Amino acid sequence: MILVVDVGNTNMTFGVYDGRQLVTTFRVTTKIPRTSDEYGILLCDLMQRNNVSVSNIEGSIIASVVPNTMHALTNAMKRYVKSDPLIVGPGIKTGIRVKSENPKETGADRIVDAVAAYEIYGGPVLVLDFGTATTYDLIDEQGNFGVCIITPGIGISAKALWEDTAKLPHIEIQRPESILASNTVSSMQAGLFYGQVGQTEYIINQVRKESGFDNMRVVATGGLGRIIADYTDAIEIYDSKLTLEGLRILYEKNAGKKS
Repeated sequence: MILVVDVGNTNMTFGVYDGRQLVTTFRVTTKIPRTSDEYGILLCDLMQRNNVSVSNIEGSIIASVVPNTMHALTNAMKRYVKSDPLIVGPGIKTGIRVKSENPKETGADRIVDAVAAYEIYGGPVLVLDFGTATTYDLIDEQGNFGVCIITPGIGISAKALWEDTAKLPHIEIQRPESILASNTVSSMQAGLFYGQVGQTEYIINQVRKESGFDNMRVVATGGLGRIIADYTDAIEIYDSKLTLEGLRILYEKNAGKKS
């Protein structure tokens, strides 16, 4: 079994694979500071509760966009899981070529998603990740990855509304019954939801137009991606496991480097 870890700005998502089968997943909040012992105890407890024995973990891999969590987290995995994790970053074998002006600026999460989308769905493929930020990454037929659009995530936009205005309330982000909203909550939901749908469709169409990739597949992932993907034909596939699958694929490509 291997343990894969996606450290995002809001949450850490853990997955346990037995071969290519995803056995279980669990999540913890990223923004709470924790020591290596706290991470270790939490990790062991969550695995036990999900019927996974720590002793069965043979290897691990981490992709992180939050550097200040890494020291405590990697030490916890070494001490409690007995695994020195492979870290997604420069020097890792990916199977794609990052062609951006400064490849070192490319987030580990985006590399993982790009690897998974290219390996599973082929290229050209546009990967949408609806996370804290919403990213659109384009990988061509040869596995070249260099085009990215980054926008505020739906949660960030919602937070800006209620934190920067005096009377707008905290709301649940969901599609309202109609865009013709008649109260404050549904008005905010309409703006957030339909605004994101419109942005998503426009960006996808513009990428297709400027790239010339008429046969481009469009794959979405991320926590809030499903509510958007379910409402627009511009997104062809919603894959909730895309990032975890990318981590598994990267581990398999680099398994000889760490154990």
